[in-house]
Amino acid sequence: MFGSQVLSAQQPTTPNDSTDIIDSLATAMTMQADTATTSLVADDEPESAGLHKILKNKFIEGNAGFMSLVALALIIGLAFCIERIIYLSLSEINTRRFMGELDKKIGDGQIEEAKDLCRETRGPVASICYQGLLRIDEPADDIERSISSFGTVQAENLEKGCSWIRLFIAMAPSLGFLGTVIGMVMAFDQIQNAGDISAPIVASGMKVALITTIFGIIVALILQLFYNYILTKIDRLTAEMEESAITLLDAILKYKKNR
Repeated sequence: MFGSQVLSAQQPTTPNDSTDIIDSLATAMTMQADTATTSLVADDEPESAGLHKILKNKFIEGNAGFMSLVALALIIGLAFCIERIIYLSLSEINTRRFMGELDKKIGDGQIEEAKDLCRETRGPVASICYQGLLRIDEPADDIERSISSFGTVQAENLEKGCSWIRLFIAMAPSLGFLGTVIGMVMAFDQIQNAGDISAPIVASGMKVALITTIFGIIVALILQLFYNYILTKIDRLTAEMEESAITLLDAILKYKKNR
């Protein structure tokens, strides 16, 4: 470009030659801009790929067969966790307000209205209270026994499916350890076939072993967090059920004394 400018300084230029020089300069600048833009896009592509590409590569490197089993354990375990969380969330009510309204209706002698309130309210607390009101004319010991038995059934319903969550929590790292053992066997097979111990051969088998173990432990930790949250909700509901049963028995005894 500089050489062309020197030649043009030595020779007279015509309007057409000036136009050609300007066009060539504009074309060169456009090509440089396009090259710079392409390089910027190419540099941004690895960043945009990010975590998804890394997980995909590690999934493939960790033996897709065993990694699929670990992923399946995560999916099914999460399905049970989500089902329990939804069920327990729907079972929660404002227990204090509910028991206050129920105690008032029982104190006023409005037993049928109290039963309707229990039927219209969701959750195990309302179900237990309804069972107690159905036997309000029976002796207090029978009422207490009925409430206790029905409360045990409701508590078991709250824990339904938790055994499956515990199973997948135990299975996930076990599958990872199984992949570890198989990865070691693959490494020794490759060493035997090669007839020599080399770093690439050993590293390939060890890599599969470690990746499956890591993913299995991660899945177990995720499911354990959800399981502990579910246990917290179950404990809170169980405590509310016991407190509500005591409050109901006191209200029924007062009603019987005032009759």
